[in-house]
Amino acid sequence: MIRFLIRAFLLVLLLYVLGYAVFAVQLPRPAGDERTDAIVVLTGGAGRLERGFERLRAGMARRMLISGVNRAVRAEEIVAEYGVDPRLVACCVDLGREAFDTRSNADETATWLARHNYRSLRLVTNDLHMPRAGYELRKRLGADFVIVIDAVPTDPGFSQIFAEYNKYLLGRAADLVGL
Repeated sequence: MIRFLIRAFLLVLLLYVLGYAVFAVQLPRPAGDERTDAIVVLTGGAGRLERGFERLRAGMARRMLISGVNRAVRAEEIVAEYGVDPRLVACCVDLGREAFDTRSNADETATWLARHNYRSLRLVTNDLHMPRAGYELRKRLGADFVIVIDAVPTDPGFSQIFAEYNKYLLGRAADLVGL
């Protein structure tokens, strides 16, 4: 019985390590020029808003949601910080202020997309965060919804990849047990 437990433990450990390796080498990349109904940018990392505004200005979507914006941040501050035309922000950018983590980003995004009756989106977050963010969105939107993954490249270290991999696994495990 002890041999069986040791073998089972080693098998789980091997699967965990192999999963980490696959996760680390298959980080998502920036998307091409696919057009979508909307762009959704998840706050929290360098380059995300710049990428979202760049894609919006290029006409790759009609509207953009910035999910997870601090309640104290005003649109004028975003205009000033990112050098965006205030008319673009006024017409085509919504500031989502309800999200505080990846799951609530997905909830906020799903509600916003339904309100606008959109059927496709360009998801912008960093490459390390994308697997978890994409998974949470896919759960809420279903397989028929088109999600274009547009990852902002980073240069993560071992510990950053390790932490994000574990968050991803915990999110999947939480779903298995119904949390």
